Amino acid sequence: MRFGIQTFLTDRSMSPGRLAREVEARGFDSMFMAEHTHIPSARATPAPLGEPLPEQYWRCLDPFVALTAAALAAPKLRVGTAIALVAQRDEIVTAKEVATIDHLTEGRFTFGVGFGWNKEEIEDHGVAYGRRRDVTREKMLAMRQLWEQEEASFEGEFVRLSPSKAWPKPVQDPLPVLVGGGAGPKLFSHIAEYAQGWMPIGGRGVAAALPELHAACEKAGRDPSSLMIVPVGTDPKPPEKLERFQSLGVYEIVLGLPYGLSEDETLRILDGYVKATEPFRDGSPAPPL
Repeated sequence: MRFGIQTFLTDRSMSPGRLAREVEARGFDSMFMAEHTHIPSARATPAPLGEPLPEQYWRCLDPFVALTAAALAAPKLRVGTAIALVAQRDEIVTAKEVATIDHLTEGRFTFGVGFGWNKEEIEDHGVAYGRRRDVTREKMLAMRQLWEQEEASFEGEFVRLSPSKAWPKPVQDPLPVLVGGGAGPKLFSHIAEYAQGWMPIGGRGVAAALPELHAACEKAGRDPSSLMIVPVGTDPKPPEKLERFQSLGVYEIVLGLPYGLSEDETLRILDGYVKATEPFRDGSPAPPL
């Protein structure tokens, strides 16, 4: 299996380039970072892991700038978002940013996308919280057009793109899109329509959900075996968890790196992750996407 690291990168964390070099030096395949544009002070939405909401949620670096720095510092490392909040982004600008980072890294970018949990944050971007999945879908379909067509266009309820030319195109064809979120028919319909795989948080319940995901892909005329399953924010212990993922054909496991630790503590955790994952690495080059 492949193994990666996911964390929040902020103005108080290790720099993207420094962390990327340490992750690459330990044989990890990828580094992913989270995104939030801002956190409204008058927030009524409950924090996902309980109150108080940690500072990294409002101190996030911009993912595309930070990941470009990381990729240039670690030339073998794949970089990606886990996850980008597409409903809060301009689809034309984001398509350009994604294609540019994939171009500059020679095809080392994975676009993990999600729908968001913070109602106030989303609505500050002019998006109704209850429609965020519909908005995300249209923006992703429009971005696919911009990446894959010589002349792109899209007409929807939320997105309109007149016939347009846009370069660069991503190096990867298709550019890998992974949709984050909990299992269910709505999520799986998104994956089947415009993505290459699923990015479940933690990975609990993956085995039980796979038949439903495969059925959604078959209904859309897609081969379920082509999907990448990439649990993110995972703890590598106990070993039985990694064994279970391996038996399920999980493509990559992205381990969660805690935020707010000193540099020495961060490196000790990375070293521990190396020891925990060694039995599941065969030393061969990472399989292609």
